[in-house]
Amino acid sequence: MSGSEMVRAHIFVRGTVQGVGYRWSIQRMARRLGVKGWVRNLPDGRVEAVLEGLKDKVEELIEWAKRGPPWAVVEGVEVYWEEYKGEFRDFEIRY
Repeated sequence: MSGSEMVRAHIFVRGTVQGVGYRWSIQRMARRLGVKGWVRNLPDGRVEAVLEGLKDKVEELIEWAKRGPPWAVVEGVEVYWEEYKGEFRDFEIRY
C-alpha cells in the first residue's frame, strides 16, 4: 500500500473520551488532513469513528486519535481496516 492509496478505517477509542471535546477535536483534525467520515459517542463510553481518505492521512489521524485532545485520557484504539467506499463528502459528528 502506498501513502497515496485511498483507504477506510473503522476505529473505536476507549478511555476518558466523552465530555472532553474529543468528537469536535477529531472532526477539526480530520478536516485539516482532508479525511472524510464521521464520529459519534457510544453508550458504553467509547467513541466510534469511520475515516476515509489517503492512507498516510488516515494513519496520521489514527495516531492523533491515540492521544486525543488535551483533556482526553485514551486507553486504547481498535482499528479495523475496511474496503474504501468513497461515500463521504465531509467529516461529521453524529448523534
